[in-house]
Amino acid sequence: MTQQVDEFGAPLAGGHLYIIQAGTVSTPQNGFQDSALTLPWPNPIILDASGRLPQFFLADGSIKIRLTDVNGVEKLVADGLIVTGASSGGGGGSPVDATTVLATGDIKVRYGTGVLSGFVRCNARTLGSATSGATERANADTQALFEYLWNTDVNLTVSTGRGASSIADWGANKNIALPDWRGRALAALDDMGNSAAGRLTTAGFGVAATVLGAASTPTETKTLAVANFPTLTSTGVNTISVVPSGFNIPKAIAAAVASQPSPSTGGNSVPFTTGTWGNLSGTDLNTSNTITVTLPGTASTPVPIVQPTMLATVYLKL
Repeated sequence: MTQQVDEFGAPLAGGHLYIIQAGTVSTPQNGFQDSALTLPWPNPIILDASGRLPQFFLADGSIKIRLTDVNGVEKLVADGLIVTGASSGGGGGSPVDATTVLATGDIKVRYGTGVLSGFVRCNARTLGSATSGATERANADTQALFEYLWNTDVNLTVSTGRGASSIADWGANKNIALPDWRGRALAALDDMGNSAAGRLTTAGFGVAATVLGAASTPTETKTLAVANFPTLTSTGVNTISVVPSGFNIPKAIAAAVASQPSPSTGGNSVPFTTGTWGNLSGTDLNTSNTITVTLPGTASTPVPIVQPTMLATVYLKL
């Protein structure tokens, strides 16, 4: 309940106290209303009309603070401040590990569909202040996430366009679009601080797969075109026996021919003696040729390409 004042001793009515991770420029760290660290305060915490701060609890470790007046004019910055007392409460019980507490911008997947306290859904709607016209959440407790998204992903749309800074746009009561995870699976950036692995590429995303928030075109099925098939070639020998219409062999001759061995003419077994007979040779009666069969595919039933999937809701921490 400490009262904060400006350089002239006047109470900082409606001022803002930002709680920031130690050693960073502006990465938010949560302050909580309860010693169990389950009910987060908005970040920044708003001072009352007398310039007083409410009671708040922090995870053990060090923090940075930034204090401004109601217009965002900076009055105090201090880094490396030690959190004193057992943050878990209860007379000095086991402290809370700061690395186990969700921070602003962390993703949470929940088996549910509705609004969740302390979070917003990644549904491409908007968030902002109470007068911002935001469609997913319009409330003062969205400021930390508003500024985080504004500074982290330059491709997220800000109403009426981006201004000079995240705090300026917040003060102007703009809203910002949330990431759109509707109907999409989660995948890792192709580089993540290393060189790109090349496992995901521009071909699938339209932009480099190293761009935060890049999304592939969602589709559940694909109709294969002829261009999707390789050329299927079947090569072999086709033997066609030709018996001229109206050509009859007398039974006596047929019996005599049948008693003769069948010589090979041109690679084909011919049931006639060598040479021509009746103006027809053996190769006239047995013809060999090579055939090629190309199968382009004629079906048009789409092929499913979605892996076995189960659905839930993706949230972002305020």
